Amino acid sequence: MIMDVAREKGRVLVEDLARDLSASSETIRRDLNLLASAGIVRKFHGGACLPSLVDENPFSVRMAEQTAGKRAIARAAAQLFNDGDTLFIDTGTTTLFLAEELARLDNLSVVTNSTAVAATLSARRTNTVFLLGGLYRPDASQTMGEATIEQISGFRAAHVVLTIGAIHARDGVMDFSLGEAQVARAMIEQADRLTVIADHSKVGRGAFARVCQIDAIDRFVTDVRPPAETMDALLAAGVEVIVAD
Repeated sequence: MIMDVAREKGRVLVEDLARDLSASSETIRRDLNLLASAGIVRKFHGGACLPSLVDENPFSVRMAEQTAGKRAIARAAAQLFNDGDTLFIDTGTTTLFLAEELARLDNLSVVTNSTAVAATLSARRTNTVFLLGGLYRPDASQTMGEATIEQISGFRAAHVVLTIGAIHARDGVMDFSLGEAQVARAMIEQADRLTVIADHSKVGRGAFARVCQIDAIDRFVTDVRPPAETMDALLAAGVEVIVAD
C-alpha cells in the first residue's frame, strides 16, 4: 500500500501514511526502513521517495538533452532583463544557455555558483561577476554547501534566475540535489523577483528536494504550454507564464 502511494505521488510522508493507512508512525517507519534496505525507496527526514526522484543524468549528458527547447527558453528569458540589472543565477544547463544570451547585455552585476556561468558572463568586460566559493562539485562545475550559502547572504539582487529539476502543481518547485536546492532557497531569500526557467520535461514531475512553492515564482519561462493542472495552478498563484517560440 505504501508503494502504491509512492508510485502515484513520487514521494511519501510518514505523517500522511500513518493517517491514511490507519497505522502508527512507528509501523510506517519500520516499513520504510525495510523498503529502503531493499533499494526500493530512498529515505529522507519524515518520509521517502522513489529512487528516480534522487538520480539525475550527469551534467554533460543533460547539456545535450532538450537543446532546442532550452535555447528557445534562454532567448525568451533574456528579453526580461536589461543593461545594469543585478541577478543571482544558479547552476544548470538552461541557465548556462541563458548566460550566453545575457552576455550581450552591459553592466550586469551577477552572483553565481557556476564557474561556467561566471566565465560566460565575465567575457563581457562591462559586466561584474561574483563567483561564490564553497564545496566544489566538478560534474556541474559548481559550488555548494554552508560556505556558499553564507556568502549568498552578503549580496542583494533585483532578480534570481533558477533552473530546476521539477515543477508540480501541488509540490511546487523541486530539485534532485539537496545541496542545489539549499543554494536556490538562499538566493530566493536575497532577491526581489524570482524567474524560473525549465523545459517541458520538468513540468508535472517530482524530485527529491523542495525549493519553493509555486506562489513564490514571479515568472515561469518554458518551451511548451504546461498541462492544464499546472497551468491553472501557476495562473492562480499570479505567476506570469511565458512560452518560448
